[in-house]
Amino acid sequence: MYPRAFHYHRAKTLKEASTLLTQLGEGAKLLAGGQSLIPLMKLRFASPDHLVDLNFISGASFIAEEKGHLRFGPLTRHAEIEESPVAAKIPILHDCAAGIADVQVRNRGTIGGSLAEADPSGDWATVMMTLETRVTCLGPKGERSLGLGGFVKDAYTTALEYDELVSGVSVKIPEGKSGGAYLAFKRAAPVYPTASAAVQLTLEGDVCKEAAIALGCVGLVPVRVKEAESALLGKSVNTKLLENAAEAARAAAEPQPDMRGSAEYKRQLVAALVTRALAIALRRARGERVEVSHIYA
Repeated sequence: MYPRAFHYHRAKTLKEASTLLTQLGEGAKLLAGGQSLIPLMKLRFASPDHLVDLNFISGASFIAEEKGHLRFGPLTRHAEIEESPVAAKIPILHDCAAGIADVQVRNRGTIGGSLAEADPSGDWATVMMTLETRVTCLGPKGERSLGLGGFVKDAYTTALEYDELVSGVSVKIPEGKSGGAYLAFKRAAPVYPTASAAVQLTLEGDVCKEAAIALGCVGLVPVRVKEAESALLGKSVNTKLLENAAEAARAAAEPQPDMRGSAEYKRQLVAALVTRALAIALRRARGERVEVSHIYA
């Protein structure tokens, strides 16, 4: 099926793109990587009157380290993050980028577009929920910066106004003995995960000083599992402790049954993913280099 007719606009700057959104109204959509919007347009589930293309904006794709943070341009492609030695300073980001769909999608999809889409089955929001992440939004009144928790409001819903766009993403580099891991369970590479788990740990000696655990695809937004984090904090890390945290994650998960599995199946899957992700994050926090790949049915 072909999309309905629309007017095409090519923005030269991010500010111009925001101005176009203001002028064109709520019938306008932004085109970044197009990995979500274009399929919806082809199925006519989305029929924008105007399409504002961001892909010809100079300098909108970059990865930079600055004052203890990693900064990403809104049009930074997943593949760029996968291959970046700078982004590899936070291994969980590499895990995420390298595991998104297939190489064609990774070469086109963007970090800004992914976060702005707020797809409950997406990867980036789940991973970045375990880090100190801020999203910069640009609109006619200028820029404003939001923590990720305040940016993602609901399924496919963010704090962006209709005439705002994501102009940058900033992630604080974890300090000290830190390590993270992201794992997803998929039936095949191109499809969304049945469930996913992101873990970030910081150790002081062998004691867990900081812990962040987020679950994906088991709610309308990524779920931070405070009960599982509390099971780790201030304690010497051992196998039993990791099992307790995974069980807390299983108990806290409230997934909905769908074609990917029953609610109980997903809860058990969450526990298994958290167990594996915790073990990898712990090894990385202790200085080991550990390669990660998603789990496929």
